[in-house]
Amino acid sequence: MTSTLHGQNIVITGGDGGLGIAVVAAFTEAGAACHLPVFGANAAAPVGNARVTGNINLTEEASVEAYYAGLPPISASIHLAGGFLAKPIAETSKADLEKQISLNIVTTFLCCREAVKALRKNGGGRIVNVAARVVEVPPGGMTAYVATKAAVAGLTRSLAAEVLKEKILVNAVLPSIIDTPANRASMPKADHDKWPKAEELARAILWLASPENTLTSGALVPVYGQG
Repeated sequence: MTSTLHGQNIVITGGDGGLGIAVVAAFTEAGAACHLPVFGANAAAPVGNARVTGNINLTEEASVEAYYAGLPPISASIHLAGGFLAKPIAETSKADLEKQISLNIVTTFLCCREAVKALRKNGGGRIVNVAARVVEVPPGGMTAYVATKAAVAGLTRSLAAEVLKEKILVNAVLPSIIDTPANRASMPKADHDKWPKAEELARAILWLASPENTLTSGALVPVYGQG
């Protein structure tokens, strides 16, 4: 798929994270100009010539609006930013829940909304969100996280139906625990060979966001293999 996205502008939130670095690398190799909104003030581009903009708070409406309004015409927007919480419900505070809502559903909603506005000007495009395997196979002990990722899945399907006639295709991937250095360090005794690799997930996201995807919209794509 090299050069499939040559010269196209792609937004990637969470592009400085473990999965994000692999996604940026895949899109860069495909010829895309990657635009990365990051929260830190002095963030450096994690891959090649990715265009990083600091001090972007994706939980704040005005910040997201201003960021997308300042971009060149885009063909896709990839939403990797989010947060994780593993707590039994009896130990989960309202503040914990609100943080999960803010990190997972608010960021995705705002970025989807502004992406739709931008893609309409460009005659269509692609949006890819990140839900999680737990939406389909919910475990115990992380109710707030599961609830907000389920909301991302619902948002994806509803938005896909809303904008399909405008040639905007909207999908989500459902990863399990991703094989990153941080996850290995936090779970050293786990069977890491069963975890999906960030590079594998990046290839799936790349296809969903590329012109080669001409039909798929409203899908929740399982990308967890054995994990």
